Amino acid sequence: MKVLVTGGAGFIGSHVVEKLLGERIDVVVMDNLHSGLRENLSVAAKFVECDVRSDKVKQLFKSEKFDAVIHLAAQTMVNVSVENPYYDADVNMLGTINILEAARTSGTKRVVFASSAAVYGDVGTLPVREDAIANPQSFYGLSKYTIEKYLALYSKLFGLEYFALRYSNVFGERQGDGGEGGVVSIFARLIAQNRELSVFGDGTQTRDFIYVKDVANANFAAVTATAANKVMNISNNSELSVNELIAAFEQAAGKKLSVNYLPKRDGDIYRSRLDNSLAVATLAWKPQHDLTASLQATYEYLVK
Repeated sequence: MKVLVTGGAGFIGSHVVEKLLGERIDVVVMDNLHSGLRENLSVAAKFVECDVRSDKVKQLFKSEKFDAVIHLAAQTMVNVSVENPYYDADVNMLGTINILEAARTSGTKRVVFASSAAVYGDVGTLPVREDAIANPQSFYGLSKYTIEKYLALYSKLFGLEYFALRYSNVFGERQGDGGEGGVVSIFARLIAQNRELSVFGDGTQTRDFIYVKDVANANFAAVTATAANKVMNISNNSELSVNELIAAFEQAAGKKLSVNYLPKRDGDIYRSRLDNSLAVATLAWKPQHDLTASLQATYEYLVK
């Protein structure tokens, strides 16, 4: 099997690539290196420097003849999407349509798409199931939800198989300060520099944090699963407040931390916890890594 991983030099992508290579899958990585790093990649993966919006994408698909594509390349910053909706739509929507057209015209069978908990917005009943009404609070969440609808229509019209994986807040080694799960790496670096932590809101807002290696396992499962054409949550099915996260960091760092509470940001979700039972049943997958131990390992990696 040959699989293309867009954004494969990035935080999540590089872990997905590692997982695929470990399963003896032929991997090609496409990344524009805007935020990804070549040093994140094994030499066993073929690398192509290319933007998802490029005219070169279709030729790559035709020449390589991929069985599947894991589409991770994206604009992932909620605040950027609110400040610059055009850029968010250009990368996330038009870039994805470019990938879908390349897949359709080259005979690629399946697309595994990195969606997000941001499609839900604030939901009163937790944990959130996939059949909850989508109510994005940012253009980032809206772009992800719109792409899910494109995937469903591409499947109906052209027979292109898909999985849309709605990630909760991903954290782990190699994480930058951007994206929905970036609070972990931001805090770790500030703590290492003995600097004050800034929290938008009162710290009671919660997130469902999931370790990046569990996300990589889910992507592999989606590539190889027999049943397709589904939208599903990839989460730890747990709820951790920012204040609880800070307490965990205090334990990991062995010191009391200084915190500055700032006004809440527009577009941010207050509480989040995703029901992962559909993925557990469909993909024969479940999170394997203890949350506290994974946070400790991530902190130790980032401060080094």
